[in-house]
Amino acid sequence: MDKQALKNKVIETVDILADELKAISLFLHKNPELGEQEYKAAQRLIESVNQHGFSIKQNISGYETAFIASKGTTGPKIAFLAEYDALPKLGHACGHNLIAAMSLGAAVAFSAAAGNQACAYLIGCPAEETTGAKTAMASDGIFDGLSAAMIVHPSDNNNLGGTAYATHPLQVTFHGRPAHVASKTDKGINALDALVMFYSGIKSLRQTFTQETILTGIITKGGTAPNIVPDEAEAKLTIRALSSSYLENTVIPAVRKLADGVALATGTRVTAFHYEPLFKELINDKKLMDLFHKNMILLGESVTILDPADADGSTDVGNVSHAAPTIHPDISIGCNISAHTPEFALAAGSNYAQERILVGAKAMAMTAIDLL
Repeated sequence: MDKQALKNKVIETVDILADELKAISLFLHKNPELGEQEYKAAQRLIESVNQHGFSIKQNISGYETAFIASKGTTGPKIAFLAEYDALPKLGHACGHNLIAAMSLGAAVAFSAAAGNQACAYLIGCPAEETTGAKTAMASDGIFDGLSAAMIVHPSDNNNLGGTAYATHPLQVTFHGRPAHVASKTDKGINALDALVMFYSGIKSLRQTFTQETILTGIITKGGTAPNIVPDEAEAKLTIRALSSSYLENTVIPAVRKLADGVALATGTRVTAFHYEPLFKELINDKKLMDLFHKNMILLGESVTILDPADADGSTDVGNVSHAAPTIHPDISIGCNISAHTPEFALAAGSNYAQERILVGAKAMAMTAIDLL
């Protein structure tokens, strides 16, 4: 069977799967679960892919809701990544219900077309919005040896390329000594004063970096009562850069040095730790991008090609891209909508978005066919 015949088989298979994929997407949308709690979502996906003859491994890299579904033993190893966690109060405002359905459809369609010429994987990846299971999975070698890894994200446009920021969130806590604010004998050591000094210093520090850097935060603890000198004050920072190397070797050491200097100047003690793992920058594979673009055109879709340095958000897919050739394109599910908003959550459950599942699944599976 030639390549076009295999692609026609992919299209036919996804169309046959249409009702199943839409039902899975809407089930996830109506039953949103937070990261590491996606028991219903993972079970629904596992049941579906198991019915299509895939072998299942569960409890991956310490995550109960992670899984690896595979079919085939020889040829290129192509993985389609499923995300299925939701956001607090907003539900599927990032469209992970659509991502899960697209990747499942792509895996099943690619396997049906490729037969014994390739090994197809559906890899269930929990907690993208929080701890990022892909970071642990990448460290454990789950993505090593893959010929390609693909995932398509809902958006307000069809985009291809660009990158995502490397990020390593940091919690900084200053420790002082409590006292009554009116005490004449003990003025205490004000941890909040130290934190405010540190917070103010962040703005000046941000100007010293030679590469694009995002450095912002919030004060999450500033004391217990206004008549008590705060003995503990805490901030959570989001620290991002265009490369994980610059982030880890330049930006974060500078932030820690600033905190140490403030502690020395104020007589406080400071502690800091990363409350979420390192998400590396996203590297979109040029070859896969070209193939995906051509397949979107075959499907009648126009695509905006982004500059390689055009960064948008952060994702643990970045860690995958450092282990295997990866693409993370966007597919439009509406106009003028932004992720992590109530409007996006509504769009992710719309009839139009369910139809877009079929386009994303076909484009990924057709790109996998090209790799044969």
